[in-house]
Amino acid sequence: MTSTNKTDKTDKTDKLKREALEMALGQIEKDHGKGAVMRLGEISDSLATECIPTGSLALDIALGIGGIPRGRVTEVFGAESAGKSTLAIHIMAETQKLGGIAAYIDVEHALDPTYAGNCGLILDDLLIAQPDSAEQALDITEQLVRSGAVDAVVIDSVAALVPQAEIEGDMGDAHVGLQARLMSQALRKLTSSIHRSKTAVIFINQLREKIGVTYGSPEVTPGGRALKFYSSVRIDLRRVESIKQGAEVIGNRVRARVVKNKVAAPFRVAEFDIMFNLGISKMGDILEIGVEQGIIKKSGAFYSYGDTKLGQGRENSKDFLTQHPEIAASVEGRLRSPGTESGPEAGPEAEAVGNNDGPAQTKDTVADILSGTALQEPEEEEE
Repeated sequence: MTSTNKTDKTDKTDKLKREALEMALGQIEKDHGKGAVMRLGEISDSLATECIPTGSLALDIALGIGGIPRGRVTEVFGAESAGKSTLAIHIMAETQKLGGIAAYIDVEHALDPTYAGNCGLILDDLLIAQPDSAEQALDITEQLVRSGAVDAVVIDSVAALVPQAEIEGDMGDAHVGLQARLMSQALRKLTSSIHRSKTAVIFINQLREKIGVTYGSPEVTPGGRALKFYSSVRIDLRRVESIKQGAEVIGNRVRARVVKNKVAAPFRVAEFDIMFNLGISKMGDILEIGVEQGIIKKSGAFYSYGDTKLGQGRENSKDFLTQHPEIAASVEGRLRSPGTESGPEAGPEAEAVGNNDGPAQTKDTVADILSGTALQEPEEEEE
């Protein structure tokens, strides 16, 4: 009898809680509008992370979802001549290929239209602003994002954002924390608009060094700490080595480390080639990943795809793929197709793509990532 009374009492309590919840939800909708509070299961599809490719297959794989996330903030930082602006140009070019609109906030006033065109950017369709102050740059960014019509906005760069008070002051005047406060305020205002409009906002940043640091890295990014917290993805770019053809330097090998990732596993590393006057080398990515997946065979310095010999040496093989786009397309198609990686060419080196810094990616995972079907992984907080 006692057990029955307890059950009845529990059922009555649960019913009262449900009624109270319904009343609260009704009042919230009345005060704040329909949809102010929703059940996650009803909107989970709309919260799925979409992406824009970066122009580098290797970096798309390292990011875990096939590119940079839409509706989120991404920070790209690194040393000088590491390829930050080049990566941003390729992201905008990929946005245009998807039929979207890209905007470039050129705070540094340093965009080279000829080089941007060589990277695949359609200049006639690109929106560009060259603001005079940080307030103007961030206000333009906010209005573009709020319009909901722009798919990607690049701010190049945070370090070059000059507050109006600093412009009006004299050279040598101290303006402590102005830029950091401005960035913190701007990101607070922008975050909800970025999410609703599904705009990919990319902040490019430079590096500075703290004085007197004995332990740990002295490197720090300008603009305060707010951007680190608001960014869903942070990419650290470093120039690894020069690419030479004989004695002539024709490009740079760049290493990208995903130091923060809230949409997939962080700390993955990708390497890709940036060729002078051409931008990111897609053929270099196809060659490297093809070898890792066992689709392209490497024997000593020679590369081959099936019965086709690509050439001796990496640069010669890249040139061969450039001159034979149908073969490059065939390799890329196999990389993107989950059912075709484990072909007769697959060898021991094709078991995983990754590095010691993060979880290995299986062949099927690579195909899923490049095709945009990778599952979203739990969020990782920056250390």
